[in-house]
Amino acid sequence: MESLRFARNVIIKTLALLVVINLVFALWYPLPQIGRVSAYNSLFPGRKRLPYGENPSRDYSLSLYNLEAMFASHELAGKPKAADEFRVILIGDSATWGFLLSPEGTLSASLNRANLQLPNGRQVKFYNLGYPVMSLTKDLLVLSYAMQFSPDLIVWPLTLESFPYDKQLFPPLLQNNPAAVRQLVETYHLNMKSQVANLKEPSFWDRTIAGSRRTLADIARLQIYGAMWAATGIDQDIPKTYTPRAEDLTADASFHDLQSPHLIETDLAFDVLAAGFQMASSVPVLIVNEPMFVSQGQNSHIRYNYFYPRWAYDDYRQMMQAKSQDNGWLYIDAWNIVDNNQFTNSAVHLTPAGNQQLADYLAPRIFELAIMALSQ
Repeated sequence: MESLRFARNVIIKTLALLVVINLVFALWYPLPQIGRVSAYNSLFPGRKRLPYGENPSRDYSLSLYNLEAMFASHELAGKPKAADEFRVILIGDSATWGFLLSPEGTLSASLNRANLQLPNGRQVKFYNLGYPVMSLTKDLLVLSYAMQFSPDLIVWPLTLESFPYDKQLFPPLLQNNPAAVRQLVETYHLNMKSQVANLKEPSFWDRTIAGSRRTLADIARLQIYGAMWAATGIDQDIPKTYTPRAEDLTADASFHDLQSPHLIETDLAFDVLAAGFQMASSVPVLIVNEPMFVSQGQNSHIRYNYFYPRWAYDDYRQMMQAKSQDNGWLYIDAWNIVDNNQFTNSAVHLTPAGNQQLADYLAPRIFELAIMALSQ
């Protein structure tokens, strides 16, 4: 009987302790602090790009939504910027991140191979902070974290598909960081207050250890995958075959819920783009309209590719040029500078050779901007 009472008391005290621990965790909610504790850049080398994976066991990476853990795993977090480094960060979508590419095939790696050195001896170093899913607001969120790493120049490749307002809060990275997104909307007065209202804040249960177990597990798994990343240099499983970008297209001339014959300025999230310049402050920002595949197949007189009817994309290019001139934005329209045979499974995903073409086009222009930035 005495032993039963002892066992009962142990169980009650254990349960009470677990409840207290969960309550303290929920009130403190230390996931940002936990995310900053990383085996990368110490036990394992920092990653060349932010972690993203659709098949973690083969990618040696995974998609998680703790921004602190994501950035802590990146090579940028490894050491302070050297005195002789001119730091360039690239943000953007999966084309910048490098879908279906090894880290060596990405745009940032291609630019680094140019070995740009400024007249004062500083070496231009490019870092890949692209992240899949098209949304300017997702790019803005990444940029808000990237600014802590003291960039000297920001290169922002983008495309029309990132501009419609119905795409802005679509990425899971934004859905899982509602407080950060709300802060961006409020700080920069973005035209998304009604959309932000639909973002779900974590409940009290979600903030407990039990409710946060998926996030905690993902952070732990990311550390474990660091060993495989260190041993192999693999951070994405690249299939031997894939479905190539569409050549024959539908006769549909629609673009999201926007109607021909013309786009108007309020159709697109130019306010988010302007917020990026405001956030960067004195750091120059170079916008690059990404290269894209141009179909020559069925219905190519109606659509350039799977993403874009011709009327919408032509309007977008004109609007981008006009907005850049009116606002003094640094802008390069590189929409057609990559050969049509250098696109993979999407109208914007490039082969390594395609990224090298783009890098060869951009490198001298970035070099000029870097020299101008030093003179200011």
